[in-house]
Amino acid sequence: MPIPWKMRIAPVLGIKRIEPGDELGEIIAEALRKTGFELIDDDVVVVTQKVVSKSEGRLVRLDQVNPTKKARDVAAELGKDPRMVELVLRESTRVVRKGHGVLITETRHGFVCANSGVDVSNVKSGYASLLPVDPDASARRIRKSMEKATACRLAVIVTDTFGRPWREGQTDVAIGCSGIAPTETLAGAEDPYGYVLKVTQPAVVDELAAAAELVMKKLSLVPVAIVRGVKYRRSESGARSLVRKRSLDLFR
Repeated sequence: MPIPWKMRIAPVLGIKRIEPGDELGEIIAEALRKTGFELIDDDVVVVTQKVVSKSEGRLVRLDQVNPTKKARDVAAELGKDPRMVELVLRESTRVVRKGHGVLITETRHGFVCANSGVDVSNVKSGYASLLPVDPDASARRIRKSMEKATACRLAVIVTDTFGRPWREGQTDVAIGCSGIAPTETLAGAEDPYGYVLKVTQPAVVDELAAAAELVMKKLSLVPVAIVRGVKYRRSESGARSLVRKRSLDLFR
C-alpha cells in the first residue's frame, strides 16, 4: 500500500524582479496563472521578506547614509561597514551582543536577530534592504489581494532567515503571517503513553517557513512557495505574537 502524501510544497516560478510600489499579491497570482497552478482553499503562500521589503520601498542607498560616531566606533571594533552599522542601530531598540564580527540586536518588532535584519544580498549594488515596518500587515495585504484574485481562502507567511543561539547554521522563520494561527497549543492533551502535555506549543508558522525554504533556496531567485495539505487554525493574531514577553524571557 503506497504511503499517502500529507503535505506538498511547490516553488512559484516566473515572478518578475520586484520594484518599489509593486502589488505582490497580484504579481504572485499572475505568475501562478501563467504556470497553470490553481490555488485551492487553505493553501499557504510563503513569501520571502526580501521581495516584501522591495515592494514596500524598504531600500536605502548606502552612499546617503551618514554614520554617527557610535556607528563608526562599533564598525571599527567589528570590522564592518560604518554605513551598515548605522542602519542596524537605527532599526534596533537595543544591542544584545557584539563580538567576533557579529552584531546581534533587538528590532522594533521585538525580533532578536543579526544586524536588525539589514541585508545587502539580492538587492542592487550600493543598496541595503530593511525589514518591513509591519510584517503582519504586509502578510495581510498580500493575502487579501490574492484571495480577491483567486476567490480562494488562503494564509500568507512572510519569512526571513535567522541564526540560532547554541547551534550553527540558519533557518527561515516567520516574521509576519495572516490567516493562520502562529502556534498550535497542545497543553492539556495526552501523549500515547498517557502523559499530559503542559507547555507544548509548536510554532506552526516557523515550521512552514523552514520547510518552504527547502524549495525556494537562497540563490535561486524563487521568492514564493505554496504549501498544501497542512491543517491549521485560522487567526489574525500575527507572527508578532511569537515574541516572548520580557517578563517570561529567561535570557533578557
